[in-house]
Amino acid sequence: MKKKTLSLAIALSLSVGAVALAQDNKEAASKPTSTSANKAWAYSELKAPEVPAVKQKAWVKNPIDAFILAKLENAKIKPSKETDRGTYIRRATLDAWGLLPTAEEVKAFENDKSPDAYEKLVDRLLSSPHFGERQARRWLDLARYADSAGFQNDNTRPNNYRYRDYVINAFNQDKPFNQFVREQIAGDELYPNSQEAKIATGFLAGYPDNSNSRDLVQRKYQIATDMTDLVGETFLASTIGCARCHNHKADKVSQKEYFQLQAFFSNTQFDERARLEKGTETEADKEFAKTQAAYNELTKDIRAKQRAILDTVRAEGRKYHNERYLTDSRDSIFKPEKDWTPLDRWVNFRKDAVATEQDIVAYLRISAEDKGTVEFKEENIAKYKEYQKLTAELRKFDKYRPTKGGSNFLTTAVEIGSDPIPTQVRFGGIHERPLESVQPAIPALWAGDYKLEITPTKNGIGRRAALANWLVSEKNPLTARVYVNRVWAQLFDKGIVGTPQDFGRAGTKPTHPELIDYLATNFVKNGWSVKKLQRDILLSNVYRQSSSERLDVVKADPENKLLAVYPRKRLDAEEIRDSLLYASGKLEDKIGGPAVFPPVPSSLNAGNQWEVSKDEADHNRRSIYVFVRRSIPYPLTQAFDPANPSNPHHKREVTTTPLQALALFNSDIVSNWSQALAGRIINAAGKDENAQLDQLYITLFSRKPSKEERDVLKSFLDNQEKVIQERVWTGKFEVAVPTGLKQGTRINPVRAAALVDLVHTVSNSNDFAYRF
Repeated sequence: MKKKTLSLAIALSLSVGAVALAQDNKEAASKPTSTSANKAWAYSELKAPEVPAVKQKAWVKNPIDAFILAKLENAKIKPSKETDRGTYIRRATLDAWGLLPTAEEVKAFENDKSPDAYEKLVDRLLSSPHFGERQARRWLDLARYADSAGFQNDNTRPNNYRYRDYVINAFNQDKPFNQFVREQIAGDELYPNSQEAKIATGFLAGYPDNSNSRDLVQRKYQIATDMTDLVGETFLASTIGCARCHNHKADKVSQKEYFQLQAFFSNTQFDERARLEKGTETEADKEFAKTQAAYNELTKDIRAKQRAILDTVRAEGRKYHNERYLTDSRDSIFKPEKDWTPLDRWVNFRKDAVATEQDIVAYLRISAEDKGTVEFKEENIAKYKEYQKLTAELRKFDKYRPTKGGSNFLTTAVEIGSDPIPTQVRFGGIHERPLESVQPAIPALWAGDYKLEITPTKNGIGRRAALANWLVSEKNPLTARVYVNRVWAQLFDKGIVGTPQDFGRAGTKPTHPELIDYLATNFVKNGWSVKKLQRDILLSNVYRQSSSERLDVVKADPENKLLAVYPRKRLDAEEIRDSLLYASGKLEDKIGGPAVFPPVPSSLNAGNQWEVSKDEADHNRRSIYVFVRRSIPYPLTQAFDPANPSNPHHKREVTTTPLQALALFNSDIVSNWSQALAGRIINAAGKDENAQLDQLYITLFSRKPSKEERDVLKSFLDNQEKVIQERVWTGKFEVAVPTGLKQGTRINPVRAAALVDLVHTVSNSNDFAYRF
């Protein structure tokens, strides 16, 4: 009786809640948001502010400095002195490239006495392909980029690297950011003849996905939810996802408005087997196709026999597989095509997209082994045994198969049908509880007086195209503000708005609202040029400041919000690995292409989910090219707080744990890099030990060691030499000597082994792991 009463109470509560929610949405729709939030700084019209007048005019190299200095002068704090050139080039190179400068580059910059030395340095950094690689890594954090789908199977997405390469190329080409946005949201609709724009829609396609889901209607809702939240967080710095379940309590976005935004994606699906245009294949594509063709020729007879076996059960196998979907999915799957609704089209497209030959193989196995079930058929026992025998034969040719990651296809967004799938408000965000239908609209908090126009395109119903156009319109002040804040956070550790994912009432207030508006208006004025934006910041005096601690600043501005001191920052996970590779001379400079699999510890037990790349050169590619498998993060960088690819990642966390030191100290890979770096140091500095120590410090820290540091380093070498010598005598130690030495170089192997240990130790120091 209690259970019945409780169930009745819940039902009554839900019913009352539904009525209340409907009324709430009705009121929200009839009265556009006109609270003070609509006039809040973040949502106000974007206008160029007046550059403030300051007393220390000589300190101002460009208007950015004036906005910073004005606040400092008001607080009676002096800016810090300019940092030394070695620190500046290291800082700027890490920020622009994600790599260390070479010792030669440091020396050249320190010796450049020309008045435009800084400008030449920054222009060189911005013109390098490494710039695109570093900026792309930041963007891929937001795009929740991965090379696999996640969930229990974590299937490989062999085409995803094309989107990664698109992002790298976009930053290197300085593609206008407004076009960059349009292409990623609606490239297939706005630029139907551009393969590059179609690849760009991989931004939307990066969601974690469960191809085994038995509820295709729910998957549609979950995918649309992911895309809606992604756009809200990435371009608009909004926690709009809160409004999926209830009216947003902080930012005055109603649940109805959330689903109106979701309606822009109502017909969106993804084709992961769209054909590459002829003539656009890369060398990797051609090599993959060549290897695939050779493999197919070698195995055609075996595969033909397998296919013939599966053809005898294909109809039953496909029917069995389709019947395993839930009721509402089956309603669409088994409905005659002539009677399909727009939702039915979406469901069947999705069903076909996730169907594989392995579904039929699974049915053959079940029908041959599961005795006593409806599926069991005795005649299939012999078929399955023969199929297994052929599979064993086929495996003998595995070494001739193309490597993982290659593909003959691309992934692109597509619109399913010309009539839109209805979008409904969902009670409590639960997809099984649909309420009223809604049409696409921009939440009133953002829209202002913008007139939304949706015009069908050649490739779709035009909804995403309309959304993309609004995102970069002059009526939307958020996109430019949000992005320049992200760039500022990249260069100064914290954004002008400290919560880059939330410009709303629950986020932090901007420390310099006029500065962010100056940056945003200038960004738009300069054609949405990312390189011009970064150039202005990199050449400002605020960026050139020393990071040395000042007690007066700690007392007056303990969080350094006014930026009287340049903020120190721990290197990102990829920067640590890539800089060690670069310093050791092992980094492969190849740009783009399929993801690679460097060696991982055997204890990872990754099996065929991590098949190490056969080409050893691939082991030394930049981290941005390392395969991102959601279920198996790359161990070497995992300890240093990389992005979680399951959600948009707005800011890298910085933790300090023993595992980080252990990851570097105990890694055979890092030890090998230390040997290579020690060899480079000896090649560059010769036998002079003081010169070797100078070369080591310039390579890793862009400066020479102080007298005190030099004494400690020499003491370490002396002590370590004794330890190594003692272990060599007892036969308990294998000497790790420098590698890559010039031919004819003569060394004391024990002292040289001590140098390797010193290099390994110094590269594990805070001075290496931090950007000053």
